[in-house]
Amino acid sequence: MLKEHFKVRFCETDGLAHVSNTVLVQWFESAREPIFRMFTPKLDLNNWPLILASYKVDFLKQIFYGQDVEVRSFISRIGNSAFDVYQEVWQNQQKCATGLTTLVNFDYELQKAKPISDEIKTLLLSHQINL
Repeated sequence: MLKEHFKVRFCETDGLAHVSNTVLVQWFESAREPIFRMFTPKLDLNNWPLILASYKVDFLKQIFYGQDVEVRSFISRIGNSAFDVYQEVWQNQQKCATGLTTLVNFDYELQKAKPISDEIKTLLLSHQINL
């Protein structure tokens, strides 16, 4: 499991003092940075190896301003060229949302998916969860 902490900013809240639904997608992407680094340690945008194929967010509880959140990231599936990242947002020891993202190891020059190396698969497996 990978963990990232975020301070809920005032600009991320609505008139009811809870976090806007669009913010979670940003938190999830930021929390995936350690996974991105498995593929490109320096986050080299000129040699970026991944594309986002899909994402889904489920909202379980409201998330409020003034209380930090923790995003927990796991690998829930590893295929030949694609893998799924399962993520959770926690606030006050309560799971408030989940997300599932499919990423594809992609060759931009050939415009097609390419196999994930065994070395990277081993790194991904170290964060695997069975759902």
